[in-house]
Parts: sequence; structure tokens; C-alpha cells
Amino acid sequence: MAALIKAANAKIRSNPVSNYFLSTHFWGPASNFGIPIAAVLDTQKSPELISGQMTGALVVYAFTFMRYSLAVTPKNYLLFACHFTNAGAQLTQGYRYMNWHYWGGKDKAVPAVAAVPSA
Repeated sequence: MAALIKAANAKIRSNPVSNYFLSTHFWGPASNFGIPIAAVLDTQKSPELISGQMTGALVVYAFTFMRYSLAVTPKNYLLFACHFTNAGAQLTQGYRYMNWHYWGGKDKAVPAVAAVPSA
């Protein structure tokens, strides 16, 4: 049985395409794409819900691993794309947080809600 598994593994690893899709170079970034997808979806939610500290931590995380993805050999461009997307989404969230809490976004939203007539 072990010889059969070893032969199947050698056959799979001999093909560069299947070797890539069965490696951590592919599955690591593919599974990590949940973070930027969630961040992009969160841009549609209220800025009241944004945590400034978490957003800052995720920006640092994204830039750190963007650098890491280009420092490893071979370069992992899929991991770079994942963290580039995450950095963009987190920077957007950071802008929304700053706008809401410090640049008058909350004050502008309150009169708009008050101006809506109730039924």
C-alpha cells in the first residue's frame, strides 16, 4: 500500500501544474483569501462597527506578508495578491473609521437621519 501511495505521489509531483495546486504555495493564499473578502464585504456596513485598533493591526499584517511573499523563494505572487487586496480593503476601512470618528462623518449623518419624516 505504501508503494502505491508513493508511486501516486511521484506521478502527481512530476506534473508542474498539479504539483503547484497540491502545494502550500497555492492552498495557503487560497484559504487566506477569506480575510480580504470579508474586509471588502465589510465596506458596505456602518462605519460605527469598525474597530480602529483591529484595522490598524490588519494593515500592518497585510504589508508584512506582502513583503514576505516576495522574500521567499520562489516568490509567491498569489499570496502577494491576497495581502495586496487585504491592504486596500483595510486602508479603506481605516479611512472610513477616521472619517466617522474624527473628521465629522458622524455629525453629518445625524442631521440626515433627523430630516427624514416619520410616518
